[in-house]
Amino acid sequence: MNDQVTPTIAVEAHGADPIPDDQRHGNPRQLLWTWASPQVGFATLFIGVLSVAEFGLSFPQAVAALVLGAGLGSLAHGLLSTDGPRFGVPQMVIGRLSFGYKGNALPSGVNAVVAGVGWFAVNSVGGAFALNSLTGLAPLPSLLILVVLEVVIGYVGHDLVHRFEQYAFPVLAVIFLIAGVAIFRGADVSSGSGNGGFGGFMLAFSAVFGFTAGWNPCASDYSRYLPATTPPRKTALYSGLGLFVSVAVVSVIGAASGTVASPAGASPTDAFTAQLPGWLSNLTLVAIILGAMAASTLNVYSAAVSVSALALPLPRWLGRASLVALVGAVGTIAGWASLADAGAAFENFLLVIAYWIAPWLGVVLTEHWLRGQTPHAELQQRMADVTHRDRAGVIALLVGFAVSVPLFSNQAIYVGWVPSQWPAVGDLTCPVGFALGALLYAALRRRSN
Repeated sequence: MNDQVTPTIAVEAHGADPIPDDQRHGNPRQLLWTWASPQVGFATLFIGVLSVAEFGLSFPQAVAALVLGAGLGSLAHGLLSTDGPRFGVPQMVIGRLSFGYKGNALPSGVNAVVAGVGWFAVNSVGGAFALNSLTGLAPLPSLLILVVLEVVIGYVGHDLVHRFEQYAFPVLAVIFLIAGVAIFRGADVSSGSGNGGFGGFMLAFSAVFGFTAGWNPCASDYSRYLPATTPPRKTALYSGLGLFVSVAVVSVIGAASGTVASPAGASPTDAFTAQLPGWLSNLTLVAIILGAMAASTLNVYSAAVSVSALALPLPRWLGRASLVALVGAVGTIAGWASLADAGAAFENFLLVIAYWIAPWLGVVLTEHWLRGQTPHAELQQRMADVTHRDRAGVIALLVGFAVSVPLFSNQAIYVGWVPSQWPAVGDLTCPVGFALGALLYAALRRRSN
């Protein structure tokens, strides 16, 4: 295996096109920190806080929901990452096998918006509030400073992204583990049973699953440069493990933090760091800033790659690097708009993500299973064939999403018929959307063959 990495200062030339064999490099171990670093930040912490403070779970109940949701999302992530070395293309290009060449524009477009506008804004705003708390600089200029740095890293491309995540990981891990110990010392993790019940459990599960599986549409974006001979088990292990451990540990720390009343009127980051001694509070703010950059860098990079996967007739100058800058500008505007109430915006966004991810994931995992022993050359030809049609994937995705609408339980956007009639059921969108997408796609595929 060629472990040599090309110079990180060179702007990456590839977008959605296959990576040639002579340009493949790296080791699957790099996927461990690439997927761990972006999760060690405030967004992950806040999921844990919500599970206790908003969804009404006791600490043990929250831990169960958080670990289960993170585990299932990470399992899917590891499996999808194995297609990177195999095909050498981004995840959204591989989606053409499920949705057809033109039909794939639907999930690719959605992912570009979700990653480049939604997640980029959410993570950057979390970092901006941390920079505001640390330095006193106003939130808007704090946001602008961070997004410029994030866009520069994404603009240069793949190798610099991996290198940044590698150097950020040990700093983030050490600071958050120390902060976690301090949080647990002051937390009330042995309190009685929560009043959230099954509904609260499903809300917490959906939130953490949506957060974790939200990375699934980007899985092979960061494994596609690995040599084709890379063992699939190692690719799956390192990518899935990095995602799971960081999401599970950091969100559980957040749940412990949620058992302590926060100061009135405090920003989300101030509410967390107020529980820490001064020196550790400042260190944690630094880590939150670094973690936000680690996540947003992946967001803006993958969003640009997803736009490239649309195969639009774009001018030559609007390549992957230029798309990073364009997506970053749009995401910055969205972040600016959410500065007024970042906590509520994030809570609502978490549930919205799960609404489309679940049926999409059901389709692509079923395709991954059904392709079986299909020759590699045939699959590659199908992805590149502009005439390839697969209505089964599009139909399964849309039906899975449509049937899930009555199950929505998002107080700020829409509460469907089921939770409005039976609030105790919480949000069943994830399991129902996934099952419908998978079963319908399998049935339609068999019928067409």
